[in-house]
Amino acid sequence: MMNSAEAPIICVVGARPNYMKVAPILRAFSEHRPVLRTLLVHTGQHYDPAMKDRLFADLDLPEPDINLAVGSGSHAVQTAEVMKRFEPVIDEHGARAVLVVGDVNSTLACALVAAKRHIPVIHVESGLRSNDRRMPEEINRILTDQISDVLYTTERSAHANLEREGIPAERAVFVGNVMIDSLRASLSKAVPATALLDTAGLNATRIQGGYGVVTLHRPSNVDHAETLGPIIDALRQVSERLPLIIALHPRTRNNLERFGMLDRIDSPGFLILPPQGYLEMLGLMSGATMVLTDSGGIQEETTALGVPCVTIRENTERPITVDQGTNTLVGTDPQAILSAANAILGGGGKAGRIPEYWDGRTAERIAAHLHAWLLAHEAGEASEEASA
Repeated sequence: MMNSAEAPIICVVGARPNYMKVAPILRAFSEHRPVLRTLLVHTGQHYDPAMKDRLFADLDLPEPDINLAVGSGSHAVQTAEVMKRFEPVIDEHGARAVLVVGDVNSTLACALVAAKRHIPVIHVESGLRSNDRRMPEEINRILTDQISDVLYTTERSAHANLEREGIPAERAVFVGNVMIDSLRASLSKAVPATALLDTAGLNATRIQGGYGVVTLHRPSNVDHAETLGPIIDALRQVSERLPLIIALHPRTRNNLERFGMLDRIDSPGFLILPPQGYLEMLGLMSGATMVLTDSGGIQEETTALGVPCVTIRENTERPITVDQGTNTLVGTDPQAILSAANAILGGGGKAGRIPEYWDGRTAERIAAHLHAWLLAHEAGEASEEASA
């Protein structure tokens, strides 16, 4: 294996939200002087090839150097398979560090492999907590942070979470939100909602007076008929005042069919689209009167865009979007969803403000800090070896 200082920084992507975080980081590393050499590993956790290719093109991401092609499986199977396939990559290419983002299974799996090989683990988007350990992502966040050497945070409240969990303060570095780097870089290329409706054969004049956007995919919301049915009914009531464009997730569509509820989305106020690419979702959100969602990333993107967001979840790991941004957390109670939507329609919704360091330059800050940290870390290791 090559000298660690000459080896690449392995950057890992596994699922759709990772792409938006890694794209600006790779650009910043390539533009840094000296260049920070990288190896892009796609675990294949998100395995729809058409969606992957579309997202990589939208974000100007280079094709992965390595695709582990893991595919779907239970959390245990998927995590184990990523670990089995990732370790030989380190054997072959070496690793100056392993950089992981977010909270998916691939994040924890690759971090575990690196930590046990004594390779520095760099975690981008550290310290976010929903305080709900029933969410598999929460377990991934907590464990990845515990074994990371450098923890880059998107908001200052994350540091209090890390401190409570016993992580030394000097490991955590506030850099801002790298997803907003992608948003700002891509906004001029966003596809307008009217163009999307025209392409889908839907009547775009229906949204001339405004529209809302809906995304629902979380298992806690869509896997149980007693939860999903009332949510859809509440959205139908909202759609009587404001047309709603629903980017329908396959999981949600399958469950609606399984529960015999597909007819509930056959409503005059709903405009149903298939899952959308990144630039298409940006276009939908940026022109919306409001967004109703259970997505983590969309909470951040709507805050950055200044668009009111109604989050259909009992908790959020992104409290800054509620405290400073445009997000309102309503749970799954149909009346609460309806009340929040009516408040937006009646008064325009929360104006919010752009949080600190959500300025499109987060990746640059990561590159500058990581370069200096790696030099210091490698000098320290060399000194230890010399004195051994």
